Amino acid sequence: MRSIFNLSFRYKIPLWGSFLIITTALAVSGSLMVRAYQDLKTDLVMSSASLGRTLATTLVPTLLHDDVWRAFQIVNAPISAADAGNPVNPETILVLDNALRVVVSTRPKTIPMLADMRSLSPGYAALAKKIAGMDKAETQTVELPGSKRLYVLTPITDGGAHIGMLVIVHSTDKFVPRFLRAALGGALIGLLVLSLLLPMNWYWGQRMALPLVQLASGMGEIGRRRPVTTDFVEYPYQDELGQLSGAYRHMIGELAEKDAMEKQMVQSDRLAAVGHLAAGVAHEINNPLGGMFAAIDTLKIRGELDARTMKTISLIERGLGQIKETVGALLVEARMKSRDFAPRDLEDVRSLVSPQAHEKSLRLDWDTSMAGPLPLPANLIRQILINLLLNAIQAADHRVTVACVLEQSPASLRLTVENDGKLLTPEQMPHLFEPFSPLSKSGHGLGLWVTYQIVQQLGGHIAVDRKDERMSFSVWLPLGEGA
Repeated sequence: MRSIFNLSFRYKIPLWGSFLIITTALAVSGSLMVRAYQDLKTDLVMSSASLGRTLATTLVPTLLHDDVWRAFQIVNAPISAADAGNPVNPETILVLDNALRVVVSTRPKTIPMLADMRSLSPGYAALAKKIAGMDKAETQTVELPGSKRLYVLTPITDGGAHIGMLVIVHSTDKFVPRFLRAALGGALIGLLVLSLLLPMNWYWGQRMALPLVQLASGMGEIGRRRPVTTDFVEYPYQDELGQLSGAYRHMIGELAEKDAMEKQMVQSDRLAAVGHLAAGVAHEINNPLGGMFAAIDTLKIRGELDARTMKTISLIERGLGQIKETVGALLVEARMKSRDFAPRDLEDVRSLVSPQAHEKSLRLDWDTSMAGPLPLPANLIRQILINLLLNAIQAADHRVTVACVLEQSPASLRLTVENDGKLLTPEQMPHLFEPFSPLSKSGHGLGLWVTYQIVQQLGGHIAVDRKDERMSFSVWLPLGEGA
């Protein structure tokens, strides 16, 4: 029995509902059958009582004048004229005198005249005993234990004097056909009701139980993972189950916010550590950089340099400037001043990443035409491109293509870098832009994090996608004042 109570609500609710429906149907059908039997018995007793009173009144003159033949005709008339299929028709009618002897009967061969009723059969002997001890003033019904007959007794009186007893005998076997017809009708109605209610009960039981089962399963998963609301069937009603489902969804939302806050706190701690590190690095790097810049200025002013050397020195100068600005980018809150991004910056970026591409025999596919400068800080855009391209070159297979696409519109700039390298898994995606990322097999793991910080600083956003067996990094930046 305990195993039944341990069943899931998904099965327990429909099973208990089905049990109650079947029990109710059986109880109603049984009560209707009992009522049909009682009604049949009542109809028979009332009909026999009415017949008995009529015959008793008619028999009084014949009994007073000892007209036996006339008495036989009177009692035999209802039986000879009756429909054999009518269950209320009597089986036997007999008249007794005060000494319980048979005066006349409808079966003279088996129940002869002047026969003592007590000597006819055990059943009639028991009936005679009943008659002897009963009040003979009113019509009464006798049903002997173990007997299949019903006796309706009507006293025959003349002016208050008791002169005999009219006994009408009915066989209860005649109840069976009519009772079976009533029972069959009740059973058919019960089956019809069950055929409608049981499927409805199972449907509604499942509909009510499924949210409970899913809630229980989700609660069990909370310790191992955070369930998502899309795992559950929507319950559209606002009853207690709907309120429970809503509370659960609210709890899942709160847990999601809690997880997000915890991740932000972890990221903030990492950013704080990086900030302290960057502050020290910036102090140590900026001093020698100042000396390098002074040396280059001296060389440019006092040296006699050809055009090729000047171009190389200019590239070195811009590279050193990029180092200085990269140190500033590590300081997330730094607001570095810079000139606008120009086509020459694209050439510098291409020159800087080409050696790494040639080492792996990669083909750089450029689609970066620009009509003129863009209102974006050149140092930051250069840093974004260099970081994304070096990351793509590092991840790419040998002898494949790394593509860089620049798309300009009046309101924004889109930078896309694609490569045929190793595809990242869905589990690795959330950790891609973390500082000191474990995904970086070589290097410090700060390149993509710095890129992410710059993009956020410029009011844009960055996305990663896997399509056609290629990894794609896309950056959208609004055109306007830089960081």
